[in-house]
Amino acid sequence: MNARDRVIVALDAPSLEAARKLLEALRGVVSFYKVGLELFTAHGWKALDLVKSFGGKIFLDLKLHDIPTTVARTAAVICGYEVDMFNVHALGGLEMMREVRLAVDASPSARKPLVLAVTILTSHDAASLQHVGLGGITIDEEVKKLALLAQSAGLDGVVSSPREIGLLRASAGKDFKIVTPGIRPLESSLQDQKRTLIPAEAFRAGADYIVIGRPITGAPDPRGAAEAIFQTLSS
Repeated sequence: MNARDRVIVALDAPSLEAARKLLEALRGVVSFYKVGLELFTAHGWKALDLVKSFGGKIFLDLKLHDIPTTVARTAAVICGYEVDMFNVHALGGLEMMREVRLAVDASPSARKPLVLAVTILTSHDAASLQHVGLGGITIDEEVKKLALLAQSAGLDGVVSSPREIGLLRASAGKDFKIVTPGIRPLESSLQDQKRTLIPAEAFRAGADYIVIGRPITGAPDPRGAAEAIFQTLSS
């Protein structure tokens, strides 16, 4: 797969018009977009229709986490919109993830999305884990435990920090998909991300897809920023 097709740009825009401007700026350069809570909450399925109108693939990033029946029914609805991937929280548990797998497999949709589990958010570090009652376990241990739980439930892969790619490859194998947010080019600030790598490092470590947001969408010239990142991947 071409490296450009493995870069997912986070379309974290406050409005459809702002999203449209980014899509127009990145037309012909970027092929994959993440639609997250901000844009989806404001505009729902219209946001996905907009991305599709530009020929873009979609990662629907809603991090579903509820009782198994509710999440499974939501997964069935998502399948009807033929997104390319979506995610749930691994902390929702084994039963929840199994029910999601069954719902996706039973969907009449011709194109089944990849189903990913979020392990530990890239904004977390050891101190913040302790604050939510997960003291006494390292981030690596928790990420590995949740990833293997998702794999046993039949999910396709995980969303996890690039810092854990090697650990996940070694424990879950080469076919388990790894999507890594928290990617920052060298000149970018970390902002609220704590566990990061630069794009080329993440791919060398074994990521299948990387998610890049503000270094592209917040740049004065988003197209130029994207092209500069792609240049680092081909050099």
